[in-house]
Amino acid sequence: MSRSVEAVGDRVSFDLRRYAGAGWGPLVLLPIALLWSYWPTLSGLISDWQNDDNYSVGMLVPFAALYLLWQDRRTLKGSRMKPCWWGLGIILLAQAARAFGLFALYESAERYSLVLTVVGLVLLIAGWQVFWRVRWILLFLFLMVPFPGRIHNLISNPLQTQATASAMFVLELLGVTVIREGNVLVLNNRVPIAVAEACSGLRMMTAFVVVASVLAYSVTRPLWQKAAIVVSSVAVAIVCNLIRLVITAFLFLLTSSELAERFFHDFAGFTMMPMAILILLGELWIMSKLVLDESPRGRPRA
Repeated sequence: MSRSVEAVGDRVSFDLRRYAGAGWGPLVLLPIALLWSYWPTLSGLISDWQNDDNYSVGMLVPFAALYLLWQDRRTLKGSRMKPCWWGLGIILLAQAARAFGLFALYESAERYSLVLTVVGLVLLIAGWQVFWRVRWILLFLFLMVPFPGRIHNLISNPLQTQATASAMFVLELLGVTVIREGNVLVLNNRVPIAVAEACSGLRMMTAFVVVASVLAYSVTRPLWQKAAIVVSSVAVAIVCNLIRLVITAFLFLLTSSELAERFFHDFAGFTMMPMAILILLGELWIMSKLVLDESPRGRPRA
């Protein structure tokens, strides 16, 4: 065991000496230079995280990525760091996308190029082996970028319409008289509530996809189960948002509008996330029961 560790240490130190001899040292400054050049883009991202509730979860994505890296620290320690010059090609591609965003005034292209630059830096500096082991974490970083405007509208507007129609259906099942006027529901002919864009569930969807991605990466399950957890988080977000809308509607009917608004914006946000996590954990439990034991003990006798 000790010999293998020493061998790995000798190999790493040898590689580092070779990098230094090949002029690798100046490239250490490349991430700092790129971070400095991307500072306006990063400042715009932070501003959107702080001011747009739909994408506020993006602020947690880099910290979640660092947590996932820390979780894999033992695996990464055994990885050989060797520069891969394909990373430089990815960085050049990212800069081309960034130039397109600057000339076409397409802010999302600049933001996605920031993440793509991080991907290229990892491949360039750490090498293929490390890059391959953290590929899912690098892909996860794209979730910190808000959707482009067109995609946002393509998702948000149908979600808003669907949330209004679903809330009307459930409320009528529960005995409430509902008249729908666009995205406004009139309850019992006297209490109007507007299902605004903030009620569409996009905020829940972005948050639940991030949480589901972290959960899927952390659990030891087959790839199809991990994918199912991430994909199903969209449906979970829609269901949880519907529950929140129905409860809020009853609060508007039975109590003051101030209490209903407070529930919708504060209390519901804290309660829906634990509910979503419980639903996702329940999915994992169900999927574990659907998979048959393929070990010799689990096989039926002939």
